[in-house]
Amino acid sequence: MSSAFASRYARAFADVVGSAHLNTIAIDQQLTDFLATWDGSTELRSTFENPAISATQKIAILDKLNTKLGLQKELRNLIAVLIHNDRIVHVKEVIAAYRAELEERQGIRQAEITTARELPEDERTTLLIGVGKLAGAKIQPTFKLDKSILGGTVVRIGSTVYDGSVRGRLERLKEVLVAG
Repeated sequence: MSSAFASRYARAFADVVGSAHLNTIAIDQQLTDFLATWDGSTELRSTFENPAISATQKIAILDKLNTKLGLQKELRNLIAVLIHNDRIVHVKEVIAAYRAELEERQGIRQAEITTARELPEDERTTLLIGVGKLAGAKIQPTFKLDKSILGGTVVRIGSTVYDGSVRGRLERLKEVLVAG
């Protein structure tokens, strides 16, 4: 399944969540609960992936499972549509695309922030404010340590990399010196 295909499901579900004014935090928890059940049960995955079992039977199993999970009807319907369209095997990809779509709609950007040392909370907060201004969005950070950058920070937002590391500055200086 192409990511464009998962994105279409994700956008449609995000539209439903938005128009119904659903609690996105509650929906996210239900998605997590469903995925835990999905990952934890080989039998469930095998049943839902089995072409010999009709979509109607699979949806009946989903509804029985839903008495335990208590999924919001819109989320239950998304899963039923995936089953009906024989796309349930791609449920993880659709959920990941939905979460990315929701973050984008909320003006949240993912940022990978690499530093040479562990940053205290106050430095992290200051850095996040700066990165947020740079990106023009609220930042959902992932922090990584990499002593090889020597100092400073490398920030990756999408495909854009902002290299403020000492190693990066030394490499740029070396390029200038070699070219001159």
